[in-house]
Amino acid sequence: MNDIIKVLMVDDEDQFRATTKKILNRRGFETILAGSGEEAIEKLKESPDVVILDIKMPGMDGHQALREIKGRSPDLPVIMLTGHGAMPSAREALDEGAFDYLSKPCDMDLLASKITEAYRHGKQEGPPEEKSVQDVMIPIEEYTTLKGETTIEEAIKKLNESFGLKLSTSRIMETGHRSILVFDDRDRVKGILAITDLLEAIMPAYLSAPKPSMADSIQYSPMFWKGMFTREVKGLARKKVRDIMSPAPLNIDGDANLMEAAGMMVENRVRRLAVVRSGEVAGVIREQDLFFEMEKILRE
Repeated sequence: MNDIIKVLMVDDEDQFRATTKKILNRRGFETILAGSGEEAIEKLKESPDVVILDIKMPGMDGHQALREIKGRSPDLPVIMLTGHGAMPSAREALDEGAFDYLSKPCDMDLLASKITEAYRHGKQEGPPEEKSVQDVMIPIEEYTTLKGETTIEEAIKKLNESFGLKLSTSRIMETGHRSILVFDDRDRVKGILAITDLLEAIMPAYLSAPKPSMADSIQYSPMFWKGMFTREVKGLARKKVRDIMSPAPLNIDGDANLMEAAGMMVENRVRRLAVVRSGEVAGVIREQDLFFEMEKILRE
């Protein structure tokens, strides 16, 4: 996607608007804010490409604003945001011309994908084309990365930041990725560090070594396990990421179709693939990105 999509975000909650704008702008969107349905109508003169519209607002509510928007700009796609208790109201909005709806709180990856989808829907003629891998991937700029020489202690901090530094409100959330791409000094992907790698790394080798049958019950006693987790974690801290990381994820071309990505994941029993464009890693496509597409298809 080379176009900068201009998004009109309409919600009566000040903090939500500010937080959402910060997240969307960081992802490459241009965001216009409106605090009411009336203000949203006024902001239409700034020619937004997509509107995100909260249903429940004082004054002109989302349904009234949607009808007014569609009366002025029939082809402008509108995504409705609704609480879990207002699903009938959201489905009613589809009959009124809304492009789609999302319940709050919603994942930021899903919202960003839905904005892009709505934009393309508004621009194209004829039936929608199926997306390619690059359309649903997480761009490499948004994925946590580090070098293989990084210590495990520093890697754990960075992995934690992928969760803790994500912005969220009561209505929208941005989630971490549960893994880190590991690069060498020539910016080539050499491996991936996932939480499962960390758990495997703290398992003492002697737990899997052959032992007399009479010792089978020892490892399950409370005394055997006491303090082991803390001890092993501290012992792991100064080791290098390259010592425990998993092999680099399989590559898939950014222009590949989604079925090819699904097939690679199933056949190789992996949860993510590195997306390559022009010989460079451009992003990561995960199993949940394919899941979001499955859910969308079934709702259409």
